[in-house]
Amino acid sequence: MWCGADRHRHRCSRTISFIALAAPQIARRINCSAGVALIPSALMGGLLLLAADWAAQHAFGVQLSVGVMTVRIGGIYFLWLLTREGRK
Repeated sequence: MWCGADRHRHRCSRTISFIALAAPQIARRINCSAGVALIPSALMGGLLLLAADWAAQHAFGVQLSVGVMTVRIGGIYFLWLLTREGRK
């Protein structure tokens, strides 16, 4: 039983790990700074995870996994970055 719960915990952590990659970049774009600051990055990561968790529980009428929402948010952000960089 413990092994199954442990595997599930690792599987969930992989689906929300994009937040650690996306939050500093989003915070840097909002702050318009050259470097990445720790406090804005941490706040942005918390805000992204909170928004994904709220949307997973309330937005669609059924309760989804937070990983499903983080993948959607990450996909939208990635496509936005691709289109923005493609215009340059």
